[in-house]
Amino acid sequence: MTSTDTGRVTLSDSHDGLVTTITIDRAAKLNALTLEMLDALESRLDDIERSRARVVLVRTGGTRVFCVGADIRAFSQLSATDMWRRWITRGHRVFERLARLRQPTIAVVDGLAVGGGLELALACDLRLASRDARFGLPEVGLGTIPGWGGTERLTHLVGASRAKQLILTRRQIDAATAGEWGLVNDVADDLDAEVEQYTRDLLGSAPIAQQVAKQLVDAAAAGAPSAVVEAIASGFTSYTDDFAEGVRAFADKAAPEFRDR
Repeated sequence: MTSTDTGRVTLSDSHDGLVTTITIDRAAKLNALTLEMLDALESRLDDIERSRARVVLVRTGGTRVFCVGADIRAFSQLSATDMWRRWITRGHRVFERLARLRQPTIAVVDGLAVGGGLELALACDLRLASRDARFGLPEVGLGTIPGWGGTERLTHLVGASRAKQLILTRRQIDAATAGEWGLVNDVADDLDAEVEQYTRDLLGSAPIAQQVAKQLVDAAAAGAPSAVVEAIASGFTSYTDDFAEGVRAFADKAAPEFRDR
């Protein structure tokens, strides 16, 4: 855990330890991200990988702001080589670590998500937003560019034209527009209730099959042939106890009790 001056990244569990919430908290600075927070986030992700969690939520501290991105004062003090070696490389590594977690992840976006804050949300599998959430990538207005995977992940989600609209014009979009574009999965009046519903839906699936399916979608986005990877993955999942339980429950018209093995 880091000091309050540079922010904190903490974990908390719910649903009998099956759900872990990452809270990124530097509310006094609108959750602007520091190098210390990136290091703490990476450490917490390692903890989650070793845990029994099946669902991971990403939240931030304070109200009305999800995250305004990188701490501008922190990175503006770096030399060009340190910007390359420390800031951009570390952010890429940590956000990629988040994106590659075996568990499904949900970014809970309540308020402003811009710059690295939007890139943080983009690194999650799903994004749920409140009605007053707003999204943007304003970096070109500072003379720099989105540096933590935003150009790639945003383009995959909304297409090149809309990605250029956000990045080149620096315009923010509201939650309704983000929903129309496919940038967020749902926009909710009661965000906590929507998160709870998604969480329960995710917990109702066989965890191994769900985690493998997540990897298959990521592989497909990278161009892997489904005829090959799905055959291998189907063969693997058919050997799990959860597959046997799912078939038994289907035959008995009962709710399955998956054990993650």
